[in-house]
Amino acid sequence: MIRKLDSTKKNFYFELNKIINKRKNINKSNLKTVEKIIKNVRKNQDKALIYYEKKFNNNSKIIPNKKDIAKAIKLLDPKIKKAIKDTYKRIKDWHFKQKPKDIYYKDKLNNKFYYKNQAIDSICCYVPSNLPSTLIMCATPAIISGVKRIVLCTPRINGKLNGAVYYAASILGIKESYSLGGASAIIALAMGTRKVKPVSKIVGPGSNWVTLAKKLVFLEGLVGIEAMNAGPSEICCWADSSASPDIVAASLIAQLEHDSESLAMLLSKDKKLIKKVELSMSKQLKELPRKKIAIKSLRNNSALIYVPNNDKILSISNYLAPEHVEIHIKNYKKYLGSIVAGSVCLGPYSSMALSDYGPTQHSLPTLGSAKFSSGLGVREFINQISYNELSKKGIAKLGKSGYLLSNFENLIGHSRSIKIRMEKK
Repeated sequence: MIRKLDSTKKNFYFELNKIINKRKNINKSNLKTVEKIIKNVRKNQDKALIYYEKKFNNNSKIIPNKKDIAKAIKLLDPKIKKAIKDTYKRIKDWHFKQKPKDIYYKDKLNNKFYYKNQAIDSICCYVPSNLPSTLIMCATPAIISGVKRIVLCTPRINGKLNGAVYYAASILGIKESYSLGGASAIIALAMGTRKVKPVSKIVGPGSNWVTLAKKLVFLEGLVGIEAMNAGPSEICCWADSSASPDIVAASLIAQLEHDSESLAMLLSKDKKLIKKVELSMSKQLKELPRKKIAIKSLRNNSALIYVPNNDKILSISNYLAPEHVEIHIKNYKKYLGSIVAGSVCLGPYSSMALSDYGPTQHSLPTLGSAKFSSGLGVREFINQISYNELSKKGIAKLGKSGYLLSNFENLIGHSRSIKIRMEKK
């Protein structure tokens, strides 16, 4: 049931790439379906939205009313309310530390240059139906950045609102929400309909359909999205003989239960540990409520990999560039600053599952995009705008090189625009 690979074999990367590429190709197979949904929503607007909501979510109300929201929140366990409050506080305190500062610079010619941080005017947090933590993770940095209009978009579960998500929304001060899910929700928020007001940026994880829809509307220039692939969950565990097989197995399974497209990899130089982890996973899976989902992910997208040394483990892990890395080896401090991943947990007590609830971010790059992007943060919701204020001396001095270069590049209008200012009395 559990695929095992040996990194010393000649065909290792071929076998590894089969797993990686299969997950990436899922998006391509859904392309025609998502394009069809987008086309339908463009043409039929709210009528199409209700069609898809009835079909997939047993829902006929795009905008939830206040009474239904209040009722859903009232039914929520007080202990869950407290956990949401505590989680929000931790996440808020951490993200406040990320707030960027404006830059001001004046040179010797009295030229003045500014770098102003300006919040995006509106964003939507797309939240899978049962994940209040995702709303907190997405909305908190937006609030800190200064975004004025923050919208919640979350599908109903069999026609019912999730009280935990809406309780989180009330704490965050979010008043505008839509009961929508899937690709149809994304196009509606990107272009707007009679009932749905468009936003400037959409953030938050979702299915492959959601991820693909976000990319398509972004390419059209309709809306901004995160600078990463926020797709199916991933984890890579490094482990040696000092690791607890049960803890490692539990961490792998924790990611596998997300959905059938999740990925979990074990990298270890200890063959005995690999066997122990395999046995522990088999045992723990039997007791898992979401075992069908986890087993499908395990069979399709995961592997236990023998790697002869820690340096090679680092190399393979960085090749994967996964969403999460957990390190269960003795000398992990040696590799700090060298690991490519969305988030890293160090040592036996650092659970990636717990990090999903703060203070660090859990909306993270997947599908290898950690090689060139980071998790969601305050900067994601800020436009950094540069201002130039040149003096008379400044244009006289700096204009010479600009005039020469623009002529060289055959941009005569540019050179004329510079020269006319240099000659101004």
